[in-house]
Amino acid sequence: MSNGAYPRSRKRDLLWFVWATALPVPWVVANAWGGLSIPEEVVAILTGLAIVGGAFILSWATELAERDVPQALALLVLALVSVLPEYAIDLQFAWKAGKDPSYAAYAVANMTGANRILIGLGWAAVVLIACHRAGTNELALDPRQRLEMRFLLVATLYSFFIPIDHQISMFDAFVLLSLFLAYVVSAVLGEAAEVELVGPSALIDGEFGDRGRRMWATLMLVFAAYAIFASAEPFAESLVHIGRNYAVDEFLLVQWIAPLASESPEFVIAILFAMRLRGSVGMGALISSKVNQWTLLVGAIPIAYAFSSQQIQGLPLDARQSEELWLTSAQSLFATVVICNLRFSRMEAMVIAGLFLGQFAFSSTEVRYWFILAYGAITLGLLLVGGRERRDAFFGLLAFWRPFNPKASE
Repeated sequence: MSNGAYPRSRKRDLLWFVWATALPVPWVVANAWGGLSIPEEVVAILTGLAIVGGAFILSWATELAERDVPQALALLVLALVSVLPEYAIDLQFAWKAGKDPSYAAYAVANMTGANRILIGLGWAAVVLIACHRAGTNELALDPRQRLEMRFLLVATLYSFFIPIDHQISMFDAFVLLSLFLAYVVSAVLGEAAEVELVGPSALIDGEFGDRGRRMWATLMLVFAAYAIFASAEPFAESLVHIGRNYAVDEFLLVQWIAPLASESPEFVIAILFAMRLRGSVGMGALISSKVNQWTLLVGAIPIAYAFSSQQIQGLPLDARQSEELWLTSAQSLFATVVICNLRFSRMEAMVIAGLFLGQFAFSSTEVRYWFILAYGAITLGLLLVGGRERRDAFFGLLAFWRPFNPKASE
């Protein structure tokens, strides 16, 4: 055991680990006894907590595992794991939609909610906290993040076309999964920087030898994966039933409550970086997560639906789902234009958060279109009057004919 110089920090990290491990236990025990006829409201709480705890453990275990696997494999595993909690919930809805078409709306709701929360709350919070801690008005981003920005921009531009034929088609899946694989390959070739360990993963890495670290990583991965997958379906179902029983729009419950549970570990880890004056590292993690969700997660939805329905067809979209997808695309494009010059100001973060939170004040369909237009107008304004540097950076991301080397920007 090491004699680290920061016992108070180690104690805090240990408490985080114990807390996260304890969260899934009530549902794991109840699930082992067949659910024990628990009311839907209690199921939602227990499974939601299990997903939150499992997601934290999963993120720490994956960081530990990165120490012992080749870089290329580590990048792929990290990309997959970063969306696993959200992936588990969303694909449950997509799978059920293959048997019951009414669930198609929930798959889209969960996916669009997760993507919009990631930017509207996650990105904005990291910038505001980082600027406050550093006493500055803007956060400088790592030039290596241009790689993620490029793939985020391309995926976002493509996403505007998805609702046109009223489905997320198998062709969409092919395009988005191809972008995800291209992103992984580009990251490998670019030799992305090693992820810095913080919290319980840093504690375990420092306190145990190689064999102990591998044992802990394996046990944590198994426990977290079981907790998440045992909780995903009952959590999703309980939210739908609660909405129907209490006359609450279940679409909104699925869109906002479920993603808050699955996204919470990423938010906490990124905010911890921001509080430690490493806001750029925290933003880098959230930008990478957005790329994974916008490519891998969206691309997997029609595949799950096709396997479940046993037909080669895409997940159908009605008018509301199409609006939600366009609104998510508009937010993503706006946010990408904001960060393309590698600077993220307090004012820009407040605008992103304000536009996101402002959507909750209205419920009509027409208002969603007004928000889409607002995002589009501000995005166009940034490109037209935001200076030549921003325009050059934006169009540089689209220049695929130029060999892209992140190190060239350093």
